[in-house]
Formats: sequence, structure tokens, C-alpha cells
Amino acid sequence: MDPNRLKGKNALITGAAQGMGAAVGVHYAQQGANVCLADINVEMAQQVAERINGAGNGKAIAVRLDVTKRAETAAAVKATVDAFGSLNVMLNNAGINKPLMFLDVTEENFNKIMEVNALGTLIGMQEAAKQMIVQGNENGPYKIINVGSILSRQAFDDVVPYSCSKHAVLAMINGGAKALVDHNITVNGYGPGVVRTELWEQLDKDLVAIGKFEKEGESMDKLAENMILMKRYSYPEDVIGTAAFLASPESDYMTGQLLMIDGGMIMQ
Repeated sequence: MDPNRLKGKNALITGAAQGMGAAVGVHYAQQGANVCLADINVEMAQQVAERINGAGNGKAIAVRLDVTKRAETAAAVKATVDAFGSLNVMLNNAGINKPLMFLDVTEENFNKIMEVNALGTLIGMQEAAKQMIVQGNENGPYKIINVGSILSRQAFDDVVPYSCSKHAVLAMINGGAKALVDHNITVNGYGPGVVRTELWEQLDKDLVAIGKFEKEGESMDKLAENMILMKRYSYPEDVIGTAAFLASPESDYMTGQLLMIDGGMIMQ
């Protein structure tokens, strides 16, 4: 691991209190970046920040952020700049899911998932881009990274609203890349598959509740056996390398791309 790969990069990560967001934050710092860990659960985000600061590479702060609130997103961007001097990388990672079979999807379920996953990503992109534009083209290239999903390219009958939200994330990667290229801002993303995180632990319970699987703990093994080419589900550590690549100078000639990290679930 190169402790200087991301040296001089200041990153804002949403949904960074646990799971993939926390793992990427720690990994960025290990490679020299300073990170602002933003999450609606600021207490847990602060614990991750303390772990980073205790390790002695990059620095970290934690801020409370509801990604559906533009004022809070703007405040998180400002906190990053106030702490570290600039914003170089924006990682829109925050997301939620609540499985329901297609005919059972309610307006409340659909709207909540779309609000967090799609609108929250749009607001994050916009507020980050505004700051990056102020900083000037010569200080780029800046990186906006959105977390998509296998469901950015596929859909299943028990997660249609989530798939809609992740298709929207892909649209924002494509459209944002075109909109921001003249400001020396690249927009890319990565699409995890089945990842063992706290979010999936709850999804597993929800899938049993709606009758998709018979017992808790079964969903990940069944999906790995039947749908993942590499025959195993993933962990946050499986995505951190791609997240670091997209934040690093190695990806400077990439924009508008969604890289799949799914063990071979979706072929593209």
C-alpha cells in the first residue's frame, strides 16, 4: 500500500459511519488523504475518525449529514474546506434500501429510497462541484465518485425502487461527466454486488419477512451460489481498491464510467 498515493487529496465521504463508507475512509487515509466522514449517525462517524487520526496517516473529521438536505450538504463541504483547505474528492456513498415485492411497493417506500439514493447523490454532486469550480480548473482534476450497484444495470422484483435509484445514479454519472468536464471535474462510480455490511444484515431480515428466503442468513449464500460467478459474496475490503483508484491520478483520463465490483454477477 502506497502511503502517498492520495497525499494532498481532501475527500468528503457520505454514509461514512460504517460499512463501505467507513472502509473507504480508512483506506483513503492510509494512502495519505484527509477525509471528512459525513453521516446521519455522527457518533459512529466520529469513532471512525478517531481510528484514522490514531493511525497517523491522513487526518479525519466527522460531521452530521442528512444527504437529502441541501443546507447540510453545503455545510459538510464547507467543513471539509475549513479543515483541510480544499475539496478534491467527493464520494457519494450514502444509501438505503427496503425490499418489497413489486405489487407491494408503496409511494412512501419508493419516495424515501429515491430521495436518499438519487436526490441525495444529485445534491452531493452539485454542492461538491460548486466548491471545485470556485477552486479553479488548474487545481484539478477533481473527482466526483458515485456508488452505484449491480442494480444500476439490472432489476429484480423485490427491489424495484432501489434499482430505480441506482439507475438514476448511473444517469447522473453519465450526465454529470458531460456537464462538468469543462471545469476539470471527472465523474465516475463503482457498482458493488452482494456486500456483507450492516445494511445487508438488515436486508437479509427484510427478505425473509417478505418471503423471498425461508430463514435469516440464507440470502447471501443463495445469491453467491446461484448468481455470482466467483461463488462468494464480497466485503467492504473488496471495493476499497477501486474507490482509491477512482480518487487517484491513475484515473485522470476516465469520466462517465461505472465500474462493476460484483464477482461476475453482471457482464457488460
